Amino acid sequence: MSARRPRAALAAGLLASSAAAGLLTAAPANAVVGAATKDGSYAFTAKLDIGGQRSCSAALVESQWLITASSCFADDPSQGFKVASGAPKLTTTATIGRTDLTRDGGSVMKVVELVPREDRDLVMAKLEKPVAGIAPVNLGFNAPLQGEDVFVSGYGRTKDEWVPDRLHYAKFSVGDAKDSSVNLAGKSDDAVICEGDTGAPAFRDIGGRYELVGVNSRSWMGGCLGHEDETRKGAVDTRTDDIAGWIQSVSSRDLLKRSNWKYAKHIASGYFTGDSNNGKRRMDMFVAWEDGSASLFKGADHDDPKYPFSAEYKLESKGSYWKNAEAVTAGRYSDTGADGLTVRWANGKLSTYTHVDEKGFHEEKTLAEPGSWWSHARLITSGRFSANALRDDLIVLWEDGSTSMYTDTGVNGVKKETQLTLKNDGFNNAVQINAGEFTGGKTADLMIRWKDGQTQVFPTGDTKGDHGRIQVTPVGYHWTHAAQITVGNFTKPGGPLNDILVRWDTTDLSYYPGVNPSGIPSNRGPFGEVQLVG
Repeated sequence: MSARRPRAALAAGLLASSAAAGLLTAAPANAVVGAATKDGSYAFTAKLDIGGQRSCSAALVESQWLITASSCFADDPSQGFKVASGAPKLTTTATIGRTDLTRDGGSVMKVVELVPREDRDLVMAKLEKPVAGIAPVNLGFNAPLQGEDVFVSGYGRTKDEWVPDRLHYAKFSVGDAKDSSVNLAGKSDDAVICEGDTGAPAFRDIGGRYELVGVNSRSWMGGCLGHEDETRKGAVDTRTDDIAGWIQSVSSRDLLKRSNWKYAKHIASGYFTGDSNNGKRRMDMFVAWEDGSASLFKGADHDDPKYPFSAEYKLESKGSYWKNAEAVTAGRYSDTGADGLTVRWANGKLSTYTHVDEKGFHEEKTLAEPGSWWSHARLITSGRFSANALRDDLIVLWEDGSTSMYTDTGVNGVKKETQLTLKNDGFNNAVQINAGEFTGGKTADLMIRWKDGQTQVFPTGDTKGDHGRIQVTPVGYHWTHAAQITVGNFTKPGGPLNDILVRWDTTDLSYYPGVNPSGIPSNRGPFGEVQLVG
């Protein structure tokens, strides 16, 4: 934390250099004049200490990434916001999740890398490791509207405190929005962005869901301590909505590499965190790990093929009941527009969660009690195999090699069984089954990976006979090393649901985009295999 004299000198220098331009360029900063936040509120807001010389605010947008103003790191903020990529010149620490700076709690970590946005006063700052227990702010993809209310939270100067100990916040009104910036005006006399609030997040409050609109760049600071003679209180924020995809692609580039995929026991894909957003984002991925923990990887909204997911949410910790899951599939079991999970447990219980999101599992329904015949269900998969337009069906492969289909699972449980094949029809050699759209029909197709390495697609889930069966990989193919397979839309928002994601029996993870009835070539590079981990 710097002393008062150097800060006053810096502020005076900035005032002199920018008076002719109109709006004052904010010095790297301290806090929003307004109300002190309650403990734990807006915990995604971070305080940056830059070499003991500057203090800025920032926002956690992913567990290992902050977003703030690049001018915080510039050699001379009054001369522009350009900053080099890589490690910051000055040792920088971030305090996240500590509303009251005099107390413990939250995390204090070093910033190890800067990724600036060249066209605006904005930089992504990577932490030395992910923070735990703090929910990042959500990214907003909608442009700020004139007259819209937003909140700004920061740690800097107020009207009577030079270095406050608490996070403050205030409400502002959106003014004109330009290509990369937006004007803000306080909703009350105390709503002022002060010296030191550079990088402070501006966000919408949508029923308790906080959505990032921008980060502070400049302010007049009227009414802030040291600026009592200034009457103007407006501010300019750098917009984030129009580059939200870029923010995601930066913050998610190490996301999958943090996990040891050798220990992923079950993988299922679906639109868990909401519907397909009118085709604007990719599918999410649920993972149950061998130690009983469970994760939800949120599908990204951008179209960079290397980073299909934007965040990981820890739903359960090590040792949870998910250690007893024997078979897992995802599907649409309600009319909410979101997908859920069907699980066959080790004790024979079969249950469905109609909805899964960042907060956990919702509306569990027991379809079969413990000790039921479902203990003999070896593999399960959900898909739109019948003509039902609202909810998915369930195909089951039993221990004796027979297969069954249960239609409209979400409403009628598992009572409407249709037997597809008899026992000992060869299906006991199936290793994995998945539903996907490979043939362009109105219903889902069934994909089976066999013990001998070959993979086949049965159009519309028809397992009776060989008619229409499509060979995807040949006998002896290296897919004998595919430990987990899931099918979904991982390539780009709005793409067809015919990509195959594979967790290999090593730590590798990859997916095959655009798989179709022509099959997968033998060079392990079908349609440009995308290596995610490995």
